[in-house]
Amino acid sequence: ICALLFTSLYILCHFIITHFKKHTDFTAVHDDEDAAVNRIALGLCTFTLAVALGAVLLLPFSIISNEVLLSFPQNYYIQWLNGSLVHGLWNLVFLFSNLSLVFLMPFAYFFTESEGFAGSKKGIMARVYETSVVLLLLTLLVLGMVWVASAIVGNDAASRQSLYDLWEYYLPYLYSCISLFGVLLLLLCTPFGLSTMFTVTGKLLVKPRLLEDLDEQLSCTRLEEASMSRRI
Repeated sequence: ICALLFTSLYILCHFIITHFKKHTDFTAVHDDEDAAVNRIALGLCTFTLAVALGAVLLLPFSIISNEVLLSFPQNYYIQWLNGSLVHGLWNLVFLFSNLSLVFLMPFAYFFTESEGFAGSKKGIMARVYETSVVLLLLTLLVLGMVWVASAIVGNDAASRQSLYDLWEYYLPYLYSCISLFGVLLLLLCTPFGLSTMFTVTGKLLVKPRLLEDLDEQLSCTRLEEASMSRRI
């Protein structure tokens, strides 16, 4: 069931990305190597978008499945909508979200920008080696910065243990911090986006003249006519 749900989301996300991408991307590449790199990057981006869409739809799916089970408790054909399935989906979404956030998205970006090390043979594997090395160095840099920040904030055994216990402590807090940053960015950008949207809409649309005072316009026109007559 999980595989079927993820396959459906992957196909949907593939159509979404191919619909909104530029026509020159992934298709109009004359070099076979660049075309293969772009296809791999497209697959990684589609996988990440499918995981993100699954994370968004997971809460409504949990609520709807619970309501269906409560409405039809004796129906044999919907017993697969149980708590074990929802719990397994939550675990898979958490796992693939961290995998996409920490590895797949940086790998896709560095992979499209890589050209292989100087002096090595050109090809896909050369780009893979360069991307892996750059991603490893970036991971060490981030871990080092977190280690230094943890040492500055609190130099105790609990801080060091939190870095040693990478899966139970570091990744959940990293995921929560990035989610919080995304929410804050959304709250910051939404008012500016709405104001810009209304400004552009006000410039494009013609304002109605239903509330204009015609008597005032007639008096202004008469005054302008009298002024022009005196000038003549």
